[in-house]
Amino acid sequence: MKILKQSVLLLCLLLGTQALAQEQGRETLEGSWEGPLVLGRDNMTMAFTFTMNGDAYAATLTSGGMGIYGMPVESVSVEGRSILLRIPRLDLEFTGTIRRDESGEKIMRIDGDWFQYSEMVPVVLRPVDSPTF
Repeated sequence: MKILKQSVLLLCLLLGTQALAQEQGRETLEGSWEGPLVLGRDNMTMAFTFTMNGDAYAATLTSGGMGIYGMPVESVSVEGRSILLRIPRLDLEFTGTIRRDESGEKIMRIDGDWFQYSEMVPVVLRPVDSPTF
């Protein structure tokens, strides 16, 4: 009985922590945005990290599964809620839509599509302090 109570308590703590993490948002794109990426049979995590370069965004790609750590994104376009990122040497294009909270103040996630070598994969990116891989 004691083990069951401890298991239920642990489950509640884990679910509560996950809910808090999912509720956190960010006011701007600046920082790291991470999510799962499934390419064929490979399941990995990837992240884009955005910075401001003058009055425009710059970005880098990190994916331990692909062996990429801080590769510059050659083209970054942010217009309204739409994001377009291109890395031609990887034949990669990411198109995304910024999703805000109900108040419209914080960005909660980026819903996007990863296009590479004629393959399209949906990706959901969430804010993280730094890539976790």
